[in-house]
Amino acid sequence: MDRRYLVVLGALITQFMIIGLFFVYSILIKELETEFGWSRTTLSIGVSIAGMMMGVFAIMGGRLSDLFGPRIVLTVAGLVYGLGYASISLISEPWHLYLICGLFLGLGMSTHDVVTLGAIARWFPNRKGLMTGVVKTGTAAGQVVLPPTAAYLIATSGWRDAVLTLGLTAAVLLVIGAQVMRHPPKPVASATAAATSGLDFAEARRTRNFWIMCFVQFLFFATLMTVPLHIAVHGMDLGMTQPTAATLLSFLGAASVAGRLGVGMFADRLGGRTAYLLCFLPMIAALTLLIFVEAHWMIFALIILYGAAHGGLFVVVAPTIAELFGTKAHGAIFGVIVFFGTIGGAIGPIFAGQVFDRTGAYDFAFAGLAALMTTALILTRFLPGRAQG
Repeated sequence: MDRRYLVVLGALITQFMIIGLFFVYSILIKELETEFGWSRTTLSIGVSIAGMMMGVFAIMGGRLSDLFGPRIVLTVAGLVYGLGYASISLISEPWHLYLICGLFLGLGMSTHDVVTLGAIARWFPNRKGLMTGVVKTGTAAGQVVLPPTAAYLIATSGWRDAVLTLGLTAAVLLVIGAQVMRHPPKPVASATAAATSGLDFAEARRTRNFWIMCFVQFLFFATLMTVPLHIAVHGMDLGMTQPTAATLLSFLGAASVAGRLGVGMFADRLGGRTAYLLCFLPMIAALTLLIFVEAHWMIFALIILYGAAHGGLFVVVAPTIAELFGTKAHGAIFGVIVFFGTIGGAIGPIFAGQVFDRTGAYDFAFAGLAALMTTALILTRFLPGRAQG
């Protein structure tokens, strides 16, 4: 097999396992609540800690990948993530959970985008958007496959054995997937001389484009972390049964596959700035309309619209970084931009929860997220277009 496609396979495995298992946590919440009597706030703090530490470790992971290549970094991160996830089976106090989420899960999650997508940008300089989209379908597949698998294991063997099995399996598969991850030893085609050049991190951070990217990531990541967490319960507030409301997440995940592939192709042809536009406009429309609609079929329609944009935004960042700054320090630049995103991602869900607790509805939360996305849209207009980039 062409070495490039082995790299794609390794990246797919990494995306599938890390994000798929992260979504399994939503199933574990009820089990932990029942066994320990911990509040939802206590259990939610674990997710926030993991998200914040993901951003912190992403800065380091990106730099290490630039220096030593993705194989070593992903091997260590995959082993830590899998064994850390398995160790959730041993917890008995909240601080145990916080420690695991902060150190083990946060470190593992920090590399799944920064390192894998940085490698993809290097191997596919002319199709980096499309191939990033292909790799990110692994995330959607993990969201679809692993939560039902976890539910079955929990029902048959209990949550502790289920978590142990999933964690050990993840450790093995992530280490295997990491072994095929490499940076290209030389430009893979004559047209790719720029693929190994560009700005170093110190040069990039002195540019306006770098800080625009950081702030845009902060703004839209708040939405990407908030809507999947709160949309199902919003549906139940409007009279959906629990299984029907859960299906909203399935529709979101399925629509995101189309968004990842479609936006990936557009990013290659039209450039990052236009690809951002194609994501922000439907997302702003969906968030705004969610304030007003209550019919269940309309909510499903809007989630499909939102989901396509949601998936696209997970694809557009890495190719745009390569377009603006080259790939010389892609990992380091990507890591810092992800860090800014995780700050917004930690704030958004708490903001939405506070809005609901105070008003009994999510209307102001959707309005606030739409305002953040509109601000991000305006900022991206200051990025250079394809002809200039």
